Amino acid sequence: MEGRELIKFFSADLFIPKLKAKSKADSLDEFAQLFARTRVIRKKDIVLELLKQREKLGSTGIGKGVAIPHGRTTAALEVKIAFGKSEKGLDFNALDKKSVHLIFVVIAPPQDENNRYLPILGKLVEILNESSNRKKLLKAESFEEFIQVFKEAE
Repeated sequence: MEGRELIKFFSADLFIPKLKAKSKADSLDEFAQLFARTRVIRKKDIVLELLKQREKLGSTGIGKGVAIPHGRTTAALEVKIAFGKSEKGLDFNALDKKSVHLIFVVIAPPQDENNRYLPILGKLVEILNESSNRKKLLKAESFEEFIQVFKEAE
């Protein structure tokens, strides 16, 4: 999977250039509201509970200022990725103990076409491991600038 292929899982209505959240719990709630408001999922509580349960298994704060909360639910019809940026940074209990600024929330159905869920997570991690990509994402103010990072990440 290439960076370009990830683009189809993003959408402008799932892009938050400035998260309001001041904590990890608030950010999960903000994303759950977003998924419900954009009708990716009908009920906010389904997504919120899914994300909370995933965090109980271990923090999705992977380090380097990045978190990738994710999960599968029968409430999802297709794989979708929401993105939010926290200027101040949030304590996500990340592996490296650093604040998280870039949050990607991946929601998928229990069975997705071509079983792309894990390759999507893997490609996200690969792209976000590059410090130049993280720097560009921190500077991105618009959805177009955000998407450009993934177009260039090969």
